[in-house]
Amino acid sequence: MSRISVIIPVKPGGYVKALERLRGEEYPSARFELFIAQGRNPSRQRNRAAAEATGEILYFLDDDSLVSPGFLGRAEAHFQDSRVAVVGGPSLTPEGDTTLQHAFGMLLISRFGGGGVRNRYRCHGGVRATGEHELILCNLAFRKKEFSEFGGFDERLYPNEENELMDRIASSGRLMIHDPDLAVERSQRRSVRAFGRQLFGYGRGRAEQTIISGRVKWIAFVPTLFVVYLAAIPVFADLLFLAPLMLYLSLAVIFAVREGIRRGEFRSAALLPPLFLLFHCAFGVGMIRGFLFYPFRKIAIGEDEITICRVKRFGEPFTQQQTE
Repeated sequence: MSRISVIIPVKPGGYVKALERLRGEEYPSARFELFIAQGRNPSRQRNRAAAEATGEILYFLDDDSLVSPGFLGRAEAHFQDSRVAVVGGPSLTPEGDTTLQHAFGMLLISRFGGGGVRNRYRCHGGVRATGEHELILCNLAFRKKEFSEFGGFDERLYPNEENELMDRIASSGRLMIHDPDLAVERSQRRSVRAFGRQLFGYGRGRAEQTIISGRVKWIAFVPTLFVVYLAAIPVFADLLFLAPLMLYLSLAVIFAVREGIRRGEFRSAALLPPLFLLFHCAFGVGMIRGFLFYPFRKIAIGEDEITICRVKRFGEPFTQQQTE
């Protein structure tokens, strides 16, 4: 049986909502420990905590990841296969989120919005071998041996550090597993502005990941091409040139209606057409920003100040003791 080290990064002084569920986790206390890594560089925070962890499995959560009962045992079972290096599940929108937050969640699970990564945000299908497109860092476990062997997260990246690492692991032939029932709940952003910033960050991260890894996923460039097309409309404003935009808007309405019927959430679905446009534009502009300005990024003041707190040791109850 394996021991598991749970690792959660948080901003200095931030509230770790994830502890609300973790304190009641049905798993032998002797077999898991828990680290809270405070700082402003999540990739480095996770790496620092992983270096101090002594479990055979590293389980990464976000500070607001609300786990399901028995999640550690379920994850551990997949690692009984020695070929498996990574295990994860989806991040679901809680029932108690607002209408706007549910609209964000519906966008992410829509084929027109989330597209190839939509299974990160919904329970779909059965347990399966997968790639980085279905796995998300707020609910992701690594065998520590492979995590260390491949050098952990590239600290130049945030977000997309997990995607770059999983690409490297997958290229070695190790297996990655997606378990739809290994789910966490995380509330979506509370405002359109915050959601737009999140999407911009996803686009920037994808561009920087592409630069660092040299692996090009052409589908990720579609939003960027769409942004370039929109920028060209004032120059080529004739009916023929506007045809793709008319098609796009029609598809946005069609997919919004489809999601409303499938989910029975028509108030949230009514918000989807403009949110689809926000999603594709913010992601596309983020990618442009990532490609143009990546070489000039600098570490912010205080970004290296990281504190690792072990709030639970193997075989002991939760504490707030800081590690040396």
